[in-house]
Amino acid sequence: MSQVKGDSMHLRNRAMDWGRAGGVGLILSALVSTAATGAEGASRESLAHAETLRNRALTGTSAMTIVTSLTTEVGPRLAGSDAEARARAWALRTLTAKGFAGVRSEPFEMDAWQRHDEGAEIIAPYPQPLAVTALGGSVPTPETGLLGTVAVFETLEDLKRAPAGSVTGRIAYVGHAMQRTQDGSSYGYFNEARTAGPSIAASKGAMGYLIRSVGTDSHRFPHTGSLRYQEGIPRIPAMALSNPDADQIERIAADKSDVRMRMWVDSSERPAAQSGNVIAEITGREAPEEIVVIGAHLDSWDLGTGAIDDGAGVGITMAALELIKDAGLAPRRTIRLVLWGAEEVGLLGAQAYRKQHEAALAQHVIGSESDFGGGRVWKLTADSQTEEGDALFLEIANLLAPMGIAPGSDDQPGGGPDLYPLIAAGVPTLRMHQDGRDYFDLHHTADDTVDKLDAAALDQNVAAFAVFAWLVADSDVTFRAAAP
Repeated sequence: MSQVKGDSMHLRNRAMDWGRAGGVGLILSALVSTAATGAEGASRESLAHAETLRNRALTGTSAMTIVTSLTTEVGPRLAGSDAEARARAWALRTLTAKGFAGVRSEPFEMDAWQRHDEGAEIIAPYPQPLAVTALGGSVPTPETGLLGTVAVFETLEDLKRAPAGSVTGRIAYVGHAMQRTQDGSSYGYFNEARTAGPSIAASKGAMGYLIRSVGTDSHRFPHTGSLRYQEGIPRIPAMALSNPDADQIERIAADKSDVRMRMWVDSSERPAAQSGNVIAEITGREAPEEIVVIGAHLDSWDLGTGAIDDGAGVGITMAALELIKDAGLAPRRTIRLVLWGAEEVGLLGAQAYRKQHEAALAQHVIGSESDFGGGRVWKLTADSQTEEGDALFLEIANLLAPMGIAPGSDDQPGGGPDLYPLIAAGVPTLRMHQDGRDYFDLHHTADDTVDKLDAAALDQNVAAFAVFAWLVADSDVTFRAAAP
């Protein structure tokens, strides 16, 4: 082990300890000290160029223009739909016009779902309409809808504990209110009510399923999102209520009144529909076969225009690649932008990418996806498996620190949902942790529109992605542990 690498590893461990103790100033001091030694992760020239990229990004980038173009000219982009096909055509035109190398679409087939009509209303004791949306993949109701009494469960765990047959002929409702956090960490737990809840309810005899939206807002915008029907259990229609309407159901039920309601869903499935991933690159000057992946998913749900989820990510990563290209220097390795298709319905584009590029995955150096809206990055983590990777991570962190981004102690694989199949294949990841305190106010709703984005916040993200992508691609550092 070289002395520089050993010192870098030691400083990283100290930085993590100080960070937990609140010693931000000590972290920055340690990082500056490491960079001043000219550590082996990146050359001084490469570091200087990364700093230039950062500073240029902070004066303004094309990110907002890109996401505005996508959400205006295409709008919502449901996976497998004609609109998603228009989004791929938009991406190919835009990337070609920007002069990137290797611009192409990699198509795949999928079974597509489409909503046509939906609604719900309380019939008794207090007749009134409800703000609802069908969950993605929901089977339709009969044309006349479902009419039944609501069985109210405070949490999904309560529904799980209900005896089999206890809600036969009823509409099961789960409250299970999600909490607001900076990192969105509560989503994984509460999301199970959406994904697994319909089959759990059906196993208890329910004929329909309702959830309080998996979201943190107080507006009458219900949140959609995919469900997962379990094999061997009847498929029942499933919907989400806006949070105020969920409150209404619970208030009425708390008065010991039976809530009778009607819900209706008109939806259809289209087998063998087309989707695809769109790719563009800056070709590496010395090792073009080695790939640094950045990207976002191109599809969206159909209620809003997909600006937060994930037009923002498209704008951020495309603008970062453009910034690097327009600066005029080619990195040592190839930087590949992937705009994944059909993420929302099960990471289908990510799975197709892994399958198509299986033979080259060992040469995928590291990846990072932007898929958490347009909030500012506040923390950086990486699952480096090598000391030289740790040293380069510190150099990246040093350049990002003036933007309010601190290195975190979480070294678990992450980097974004579309990277999960690559993580399973051994590809290391780096994650830009964005401030997501309002992300789940808008996520999967009709309120997901471009006016919610802030150009300066997008530019800060672009700066972070450009620094990361450039420094890794311009190095020969590996983040993977040597094979035994």
